[in-house]
Amino acid sequence: MSQDKEMNESEAQMPDKYAQAIAASKVTEDDKAVAEAVKKILDEHFDENNNTEVYKFLFNTIDLTTLKSTDSPESVARFTEAVNTFEELFPSLPNVAAICVYPNFAAVVRTVLEVSGVKIACVSGGFPSSQTFEEIKIAETSLAVANGADEIDIVLNLGYFFDRDYESLCDEIAEQKEATRDGRLKVILESGALRTAHNIKLASILSLYSGADFLKTSTGKEYPGASLEAAYIMAQTIKEYYEKTGRRVGFKAAGGVATTEDAVQYYTVIKEVLGKDWLTNEYFRLGASRLANNLLSSIAGHEVKHF
Repeated sequence: MSQDKEMNESEAQMPDKYAQAIAASKVTEDDKAVAEAVKKILDEHFDENNNTEVYKFLFNTIDLTTLKSTDSPESVARFTEAVNTFEELFPSLPNVAAICVYPNFAAVVRTVLEVSGVKIACVSGGFPSSQTFEEIKIAETSLAVANGADEIDIVLNLGYFFDRDYESLCDEIAEQKEATRDGRLKVILESGALRTAHNIKLASILSLYSGADFLKTSTGKEYPGASLEAAYIMAQTIKEYYEKTGRRVGFKAAGGVATTEDAVQYYTVIKEVLGKDWLTNEYFRLGASRLANNLLSSIAGHEVKHF
């Protein structure tokens, strides 16, 4: 039996709301067509977006991220203080959208953060592998929220996905969504592991109908990071979902988004696929550690190393 036939039979056996959404989806699964569509968008629209005003907007979409083994309460406090002082040193520019840290540092960021409008995001659920007990994932998310997290970034369970155990995969996302309480849940698809347009589309649909508030490309840890082709498929799936349900879901690119050019390329794809309503940091984010200084340098016209 071919892999495609096995996949189709497994999809037919999943709970109705997921199976129906997948069967009804018109989003392309042709990898070549996706690559051509992305190239066309960039050829036609990149230059019009490659300007200082867009750079300023993009800076305001950054989830400023530190996810190192050497992170400590002291280092995370210094990291947060740089966000505090940014408003004093660059009063004419908007701040970053969020600070993203491991869940055990949520309380540190909450204590040190003094500026309004900057969210606290935490990776959770056994990040970056998603390989631990479901009870631990839920507890980790609950503790992060209790300690001050506004947003939670989890990784889709790739083991369940490739075993085609879609019901367990969706139940796990839904449980973590509930654990975020009033917070927002970003589901990381790990597009570099999914690889194909078919898999990325399927994972997007399953995540959306399980309650994801954002689709995010990658962890940037084990597999290749964000790609414009994955962003295109995810954005098309978000658009289709919005047209069917009226619920607006965000998009976040992460993993290797480091240069100003990278950021403008993602902006261009999202603008052309999803439209101007998604061009706000409520619905568009860039997960990065190096990008902030690079965008600041592009805005200022000379090298800036604030973060």
